[in-house]
Amino acid sequence: MSTHLVDVRIDRDSPVPLYHQLAEQLSGAISDGTLQPGDPFENEVALAERLRLSRPTVRRAIQEMVDQGLLVRRRGLGTHVANRKVHRRAELTSLWDDLSRDGRHPRTEIVRHETVIDERAAAALDLEPDTPLLLVVRVRSADDIPVAYMHNWLPPQYADITLEELASTGLYAALRSRGVKPVVAQQTIGARMPTPTERKNLGIRGQHPVLTMTRMAFDASGNAVEFGDHCYRAEDYSIDIMVDER
Repeated sequence: MSTHLVDVRIDRDSPVPLYHQLAEQLSGAISDGTLQPGDPFENEVALAERLRLSRPTVRRAIQEMVDQGLLVRRRGLGTHVANRKVHRRAELTSLWDDLSRDGRHPRTEIVRHETVIDERAAAALDLEPDTPLLLVVRVRSADDIPVAYMHNWLPPQYADITLEELASTGLYAALRSRGVKPVVAQQTIGARMPTPTERKNLGIRGQHPVLTMTRMAFDASGNAVEFGDHCYRAEDYSIDIMVDER
């Protein structure tokens, strides 16, 4: 893939620092779609020579964009335009809903859809250890880029949820179509290095961590409706949480 050269105009008489002028114009090229997610970014030396700027000036501009999450550096692969992050608010929604709301195009690959016995999941759902549960394992992509690798266990009354439903819409939409509305959840968020299976399904190369989230969701009557254990590409996903003083 060839590197797209952005037309940059540096005003050396301006009081605005040169590095900031450069970062602002390059950031604008990402915002307006001139540079697309995954595009290779012009290297520091070439950019400095083309614009007749010092390498420290260019390096500072690039670092500012890396810090803002607009560029990502990968050893051996150079600098690329970062994929747009999925910003998930701390509210009870599905990833499908979040992606759709953000104008992304969600797609689901079903990895497993079967009845299992799982003591950990049964305990989370407040069921007997030998209760048959519907296990659904999915890879969720946004604009054809893998974002999440998701395991969900559901009580036996929801075992009729079909592959077709899960592929065409979100799990919570399938639950809502059955008159079930998750209204509250207990979530635990963490981070770790991915397993080999997670690396494969999320297309992770190199030493990049994943964000993790476990969730127990309940309906208005306090009945557990699903237990989820998910991991996300950390470079493409963030969770927004609002806190206040009590």
